[in-house]
Amino acid sequence: MNAKLQDLPVEERIKVVEDLWDSIALDQKALPITDAQKAELDRRLDAYEIDKNAGRLATVAVADILQKI
Repeated sequence: MNAKLQDLPVEERIKVVEDLWDSIALDQKALPITDAQKAELDRRLDAYEIDKNAGRLATVAVADILQKI
C-alpha cells in the first residue's frame, strides 16, 4: 500500500475510497453492463410488471438479517 495512504487515519482512508467510488459511479459509460446483466434486469422488470411487488425497504431487510444473526 502507498505509504502516504497508510499514514492517514482509517476514517480518512474510508473517505478517499468513498470519493473514488463516487467518481467512478458518475461515469456511467466506464462500466458497461454485460448481456447477462441486461437479461437479469429484464427478468426482474418482467417479474415486477407481473406481480407489482415492490419488495421491502433495505433498512427493513437489513434489520431482519441482523435479528437472525
